[in-house]
Amino acid sequence: MTAQTLTAPAAPTPELADETALLVREIAQYLTARVRTTAHPLVTKTTAELIAEALGAPAAPMAAPVLSGPARALRILPDWVLNFPLLRQLHGGGRHISVAEYLELTALVIERYGWHRGALRSTSGHRCILGAQAVLFRLGYGDETTALAAGHRLQAVLTARGISEPYHRWNDATGRTREEALALVRTAATHARRADQ
Repeated sequence: MTAQTLTAPAAPTPELADETALLVREIAQYLTARVRTTAHPLVTKTTAELIAEALGAPAAPMAAPVLSGPARALRILPDWVLNFPLLRQLHGGGRHISVAEYLELTALVIERYGWHRGALRSTSGHRCILGAQAVLFRLGYGDETTALAAGHRLQAVLTARGISEPYHRWNDATGRTREEALALVRTAATHARRADQ
């Protein structure tokens, strides 16, 4: 009988561990959200809410779901795949979000996927500002009105700086940096949040 050398399995890379943790968190959020189902798809309130309403008691306020950006692993998928109902349900799913939240998520997509200049996306999945907005739109974060309002907010920040160039062309300018693009998106988000208050 020969002795075999046992080796410990290789530790996962930090990036894989981060993506795994993110996926587990998103699955937990999805499952938590699924707890609030009703007996019939046309019924939009839970039994407790219906009883409270019938008895005239004030309904307990629902906590707003935690908003999280799309998984980093989605960056390598073709954009048309993001329209799949399961992916939309796991992410935005047509949920109404504010313009400020939409812009904050746009910055998050750029941070997670990487920033790009010259096209909506690179072959490795990096996105420009408009490409990051396209990811959110396809996954169902907000709607067309939200996306257009976010674009107007971005343009307003540039206009205030004396720049008349459209923000998607500004993003693609030679010498533009990821930090400048993120700063523009975050400034627009801050302005949108102030306007909502």
